[in-house]
Amino acid sequence: MRTEKEMFDLILNVANADERIKAVIMVGSRANPDCPKDIYQDYDIIYSVDSVEPFYNNLEWMGGNFGKPSAMQLPELSTHPLLPPANDRHFTYLMLFPDGNRIDLTIEKYPYIYNGEPAVILLDKKGFLPDIEVNPSFFYIKRPTPEIYHNTCNEFWWCLNNVAKGIARDELPYVMDMFSHYVRDMLNQMVEWYIGIKNNFNVSAGKMGKYYKRYLPVHLYEMYALTYSDSDYHNIWKSVLTACELFRLLALEVASSFDYTYNKQEDENMMKYIYFIKNKLDYKK
Repeated sequence: MRTEKEMFDLILNVANADERIKAVIMVGSRANPDCPKDIYQDYDIIYSVDSVEPFYNNLEWMGGNFGKPSAMQLPELSTHPLLPPANDRHFTYLMLFPDGNRIDLTIEKYPYIYNGEPAVILLDKKGFLPDIEVNPSFFYIKRPTPEIYHNTCNEFWWCLNNVAKGIARDELPYVMDMFSHYVRDMLNQMVEWYIGIKNNFNVSAGKMGKYYKRYLPVHLYEMYALTYSDSDYHNIWKSVLTACELFRLLALEVASSFDYTYNKQEDENMMKYIYFIKNKLDYKK
């Protein structure tokens, strides 16, 4: 695997040799001092150029400068309904190379417009870009408003009725999608607010909760891990009930911290419905 220095040399040498590239900006985890460093981090790079068109889907330019990737994705060319292109006049090359290094290279119009996300200017040929003070708080967990808190609780408990009915109907894909996305999204939000409270809202939980293990007490993280299940309905029920227990515990803590009201009736009514479904199923008798 090429070293970090070799990768930065490659990225900057390409930019320095091409007069059309006016600046190089690094974003992503390597620009964020709060992110743990390891060999798996991507190189999230922006080439800021006068015109994007010459670089748009220019595989000859890409391959001639960076070599042949072992795997690649071009988001702006996607026709998949779940992966729609941004259509924002950028062009991105997502490239995984045989040595294990990955470069996510975005070509965009100069000058780079800073949006608050941690970024480091590696090169500015024109010298027009402002100094950027890295601000990790861009990704910090945000405090909930009363409305968002109550809506999160409502969505969590409401969507569980669909999980229970899906199990009763033996509709496994529906069950897994409803529980893994709609219900879990609300659980994850409550987990993050809990983490925020315990850390004065000065931390990030990481993309898709990748830092939960770092910030949750061991017993809570172990509970969270048990909310994942295989396809066996017995185990799914266990995960669902663990998720309910964990959500309730965290939601009460968040409510207490902000002096919000937790809707216990909503919780109790949905638990009654869940057990009504669960106890009717023949395979549980």
